[in-house]
Amino acid sequence: AQASSLQDFGRQRRKHTVEAMAPKKAEKVAKAVKSSVSRKTKKVRTKVRFYRPKTLIKARDPKYPRKSTEGREDKLDKYRIIQCPVTTESAMKKIEEINTLVFLVDLKATKPKIKEAVRQLYDVKCAKVNTLIRPDGKKKAYVHLTQDYDALDVANRIGII
Repeated sequence: AQASSLQDFGRQRRKHTVEAMAPKKAEKVAKAVKSSVSRKTKKVRTKVRFYRPKTLIKARDPKYPRKSTEGREDKLDKYRIIQCPVTTESAMKKIEEINTLVFLVDLKATKPKIKEAVRQLYDVKCAKVNTLIRPDGKKKAYVHLTQDYDALDVANRIGII
Protein backbone atom coordinates (compact mmCIF):
# COMPACT_ATOMS: atom_id res chain seq x y z
CA ALA A 1 0.00 0.00 0.00
CA GLN A 2 2.87 2.33 0.85
CA ALA A 3 4.69 1.66 -2.44
CA SER A 4 1.62 2.51 -4.54
CA SER A 5 1.07 5.77 -2.63
CA LEU A 6 4.71 6.75 -3.32
CA GLN A 7 4.17 6.08 -7.03
CA ASP A 8 1.03 8.23 -7.03
CA PHE A 9 2.93 11.01 -5.29
CA GLY A 10 5.66 10.85 -7.95
CA ARG A 11 3.08 11.04 -10.78
CA GLN A 12 1.34 14.00 -9.20
CA ARG A 13 4.63 15.81 -8.70
CA ARG A 14 5.64 15.29 -12.31
CA LYS A 15 2.24 16.49 -13.47
CA HIS A 16 2.56 19.70 -11.43
CA THR A 17 6.06 20.50 -12.73
CA VAL A 18 4.99 19.96 -16.36
CA GLU A 19 1.93 22.17 -15.83
CA ALA A 20 4.09 24.85 -14.23
CA MET A 21 6.59 24.79 -17.10
CA ALA A 22 3.98 24.85 -19.89
CA PRO A 23 3.09 28.59 -19.66
CA LYS A 24 6.78 29.58 -19.56
CA LYS A 25 7.53 27.50 -22.62
CA ALA A 26 4.53 28.93 -24.45
CA GLU A 27 5.63 32.48 -23.66
CA LYS A 28 9.09 31.76 -25.00
CA VAL A 29 7.71 30.31 -28.24
CA ALA A 30 5.30 33.24 -28.68
CA LYS A 31 8.15 35.72 -28.21
CA ALA A 32 10.25 33.89 -30.82
CA VAL A 33 7.37 33.87 -33.33
CA LYS A 34 6.65 37.61 -32.91
CA SER A 35 10.25 38.75 -33.27
CA SER A 36 11.98 38.77 -36.64
CA VAL A 37 14.76 36.29 -37.34
CA SER A 38 18.03 38.16 -36.99
CA ARG A 39 21.28 36.97 -38.47
CA LYS A 40 24.52 37.49 -36.59
CA THR A 41 26.22 40.55 -38.04
CA LYS A 42 29.86 40.43 -39.07
CA LYS A 43 32.25 42.64 -37.11
CA VAL A 44 33.40 45.56 -39.18
CA ARG A 45 37.16 45.67 -39.33
CA THR A 46 38.65 49.17 -39.27
CA LYS A 47 42.32 48.15 -39.39
CA VAL A 48 44.26 46.10 -41.89
CA ARG A 49 46.37 44.40 -39.25
CA PHE A 50 44.88 41.81 -36.89
CA TYR A 51 45.62 42.39 -33.23
CA ARG A 52 45.36 39.30 -31.08
CA PRO A 53 42.95 39.95 -28.21
CA LYS A 54 44.47 40.24 -24.76
CA THR A 55 43.62 37.18 -22.70
CA LEU A 56 44.26 36.14 -19.12
CA ILE A 57 47.95 35.52 -18.38
CA LYS A 58 48.48 33.42 -15.29
CA ALA A 59 51.71 33.26 -13.29
CA ARG A 60 53.73 30.09 -13.79
CA ASP A 61 52.99 27.33 -11.33
CA PRO A 62 55.35 24.45 -12.19
CA LYS A 63 54.50 20.98 -10.95
CA TYR A 64 58.18 19.98 -10.73
CA PRO A 65 61.55 21.76 -11.08
CA ARG A 66 62.86 21.78 -14.65
CA LYS A 67 66.44 21.26 -13.42
CA SER A 68 67.15 18.34 -11.14
CA THR A 69 69.89 20.13 -9.18
CA GLU A 70 70.25 23.57 -7.71
CA GLY A 71 72.75 25.90 -9.41
CA ARG A 72 76.22 25.71 -7.99
CA GLU A 73 77.45 28.89 -6.34
CA ASP A 74 80.79 29.33 -8.10
CA LYS A 75 81.82 27.16 -11.02
CA LEU A 76 85.21 28.89 -11.19
CA ASP A 77 86.76 27.78 -7.90
CA LYS A 78 90.48 28.14 -7.12
CA TYR A 79 91.29 24.66 -8.47
CA ARG A 80 89.57 25.34 -11.79
CA ILE A 81 91.09 28.81 -12.22
CA ILE A 82 94.72 27.71 -11.94
CA GLN A 83 95.24 24.69 -14.17
CA CYS A 84 99.01 24.15 -14.04
CA PRO A 85 102.30 26.00 -13.70
CA VAL A 86 104.38 26.59 -16.83
CA THR A 87 107.83 24.98 -16.60
CA THR A 88 109.55 26.26 -19.73
CA GLU A 89 113.03 27.79 -19.69
CA SER A 90 111.66 31.31 -20.09
CA ALA A 91 109.25 30.72 -17.19
CA MET A 92 112.16 29.53 -15.01
CA LYS A 93 114.09 32.67 -15.92
CA LYS A 94 111.14 34.79 -14.77
CA ILE A 95 110.95 32.87 -11.46
CA GLU A 96 114.66 33.46 -10.74
CA GLU A 97 115.09 37.02 -12.02
CA ILE A 98 111.85 38.98 -11.70
CA ASN A 99 110.05 37.11 -8.87
CA THR A 100 107.22 35.97 -11.16
CA LEU A 101 105.31 32.68 -11.35
CA VAL A 102 103.75 31.61 -14.67
CA PHE A 103 100.51 29.57 -14.79
CA LEU A 104 98.05 28.31 -17.35
CA VAL A 105 94.62 29.48 -16.20
CA ASP A 106 90.99 29.07 -17.19
CA LEU A 107 89.91 31.27 -20.12
CA LYS A 108 87.07 32.81 -18.09
CA ALA A 109 89.30 33.69 -15.12
CA THR A 110 89.81 37.39 -14.46
CA LYS A 111 92.95 39.01 -13.01
CA PRO A 112 91.42 39.58 -9.54
CA LYS A 113 90.20 35.96 -9.45
CA ILE A 114 93.65 34.67 -10.47
CA LYS A 115 95.22 36.82 -7.74
CA GLU A 116 92.79 35.44 -5.13
CA ALA A 117 93.31 31.82 -6.27
CA VAL A 118 97.13 32.14 -6.00
CA ARG A 119 96.75 33.67 -2.52
CA GLN A 120 94.51 30.80 -1.37
CA LEU A 121 96.49 27.95 -2.94
CA TYR A 122 100.07 29.01 -2.23
CA ASP A 123 99.72 31.49 0.70
CA VAL A 124 101.55 34.28 -1.16
CA LYS A 125 100.62 37.88 -1.95
CA CYS A 126 100.54 38.98 -5.56
CA ALA A 127 101.66 42.45 -6.55
CA LYS A 128 100.33 42.25 -10.09
CA VAL A 129 98.90 39.81 -12.63
CA ASN A 130 99.46 40.00 -16.38
CA THR A 131 97.54 37.71 -18.71
CA LEU A 132 97.63 36.77 -22.36
CA ILE A 133 95.84 34.26 -24.54
CA ARG A 134 98.24 32.00 -26.40
CA PRO A 135 97.79 31.10 -30.07
CA ASP A 136 96.61 27.61 -29.04
CA GLY A 137 93.70 29.25 -27.18
CA LYS A 138 94.91 28.79 -23.59
CA LYS A 139 95.28 31.68 -21.17
CA LYS A 140 98.64 32.28 -19.51
CA ALA A 141 99.04 34.37 -16.37
CA TYR A 142 102.23 36.02 -15.12
CA VAL A 143 101.85 36.44 -11.35
CA HIS A 144 104.30 38.99 -9.90
CA LEU A 145 104.83 38.36 -6.18
CA THR A 146 105.45 41.07 -3.59
CA GLN A 147 108.95 41.65 -2.15
CA ASP A 148 107.98 39.68 1.02
CA TYR A 149 107.79 36.40 -0.91
CA ASP A 150 110.37 34.66 -3.07
CA ALA A 151 109.09 33.02 -6.26
CA LEU A 152 111.92 30.45 -6.12
CA ASP A 153 110.77 29.18 -2.68
CA VAL A 154 107.14 28.99 -3.85
CA ALA A 155 108.22 27.14 -7.02
CA ASN A 156 110.14 24.62 -4.87
CA ARG A 157 107.08 24.14 -2.65
CA ILE A 158 104.82 23.58 -5.67
CA GLY A 159 107.33 21.19 -7.21
CA ILE A 160 108.19 23.07 -10.40
CA ILE A 161 111.92 23.02 -9.74
